[in-house]
Amino acid sequence: MLVKTTEPFFFPGNETGCLLIHGFTGAPTEMRPLGDYLAERGYTVLGIRLAGHGTKIEDMNRVTWEDWSNSVLDGWHILRPITKRVFIIGLSMGAVLSLYHASFLPVAGVVSMSAPYDLEPDPRLKFLPLYSRFIPFTSKGESDWQDPDADEDHFSYDMYPTKALVQLTHLLAAARASLPQISAPTLLIHSRKDFSVPLHNMERIAQSLGAGKEQPRKLILENSGHVVTRDLDKDRVFAAIHDFIQDILESSA
Repeated sequence: MLVKTTEPFFFPGNETGCLLIHGFTGAPTEMRPLGDYLAERGYTVLGIRLAGHGTKIEDMNRVTWEDWSNSVLDGWHILRPITKRVFIIGLSMGAVLSLYHASFLPVAGVVSMSAPYDLEPDPRLKFLPLYSRFIPFTSKGESDWQDPDADEDHFSYDMYPTKALVQLTHLLAAARASLPQISAPTLLIHSRKDFSVPLHNMERIAQSLGAGKEQPRKLILENSGHVVTRDLDKDRVFAAIHDFIQDILESSA
């Protein structure tokens, strides 16, 4: 059963589609403000709900990273027949999924926000598969929200599901291997105050993108935590994404 306010959302619009993908343990609600903004500017917008999210935390320990990928593909196959082009836009793990799928889908462009290149070095990670068999959940640690009002009504599971963390490591490995195959225009967005995924992850992604493709656009934020779509810099984020889409549409006209 879906938790109230965590439903997917769809806004019909013009022939340019925007597929929005939320992050690990989150829900479509963290992408909804961006979805509203893009819909107001005429785009056709779909905010999907990844498998195991927006229900109860136990559900995340029952899915694989391929299930998350299939959630994205379901969204793609909804948008593609009703639009001429699709931009894929993700936050955190949703950004990882966006980059991964941009390596083999004919996307018009890809936007990656707060994406991890890899999990931060931790000697305990090698024991995670064993740990996850006995300990189903683990603490998230300190919040990095800069806007306390946004934090209050934000939906996310309170802890990390450990089996899902194992699946996240598999997804990250697949995404890293796929980065050289990405040829679509790319916008990378990250905040200096992101404590969950430090800024250096953005540079590692940028350096790994397909050889010979144009350099990705970058937007570095100063006043947001990890969830840049709902924190203090959200207006800059939304405007940068809109400008990115418009520039691609104008260059292909």
